[in-house]
Amino acid sequence: MSTKTRRSYTETFKEEAVRLVRESGHPVAQVARDLGIADHLLYRWRAEQQQAEERGQTRQSLRAEQAELIQLRRENAVLKQERDFLKRAAAFFAKESR
Repeated sequence: MSTKTRRSYTETFKEEAVRLVRESGHPVAQVARDLGIADHLLYRWRAEQQQAEERGQTRQSLRAEQAELIQLRRENAVLKQERDFLKRAAAFFAKESR
């Protein structure tokens, strides 16, 4: 069983790759092949760049915002579970004390 290491790309590389797609007029798949990366990565980077530009942000700030939102949603779910547990416990003890 072979273990593959994940390649990581700098933000500058990603921005330049997206810029190449926009300015060259070549298909995304061809630019990806020329750069030696998978075409789905370049499609995703391009979509992220477009979404960030629509919001007036950078890709990094948009990704940080999305990561924070995910973390807050998880925290919110935990807090709801704790609240529901405490409600049930309070109801149980209120019934016991009667």
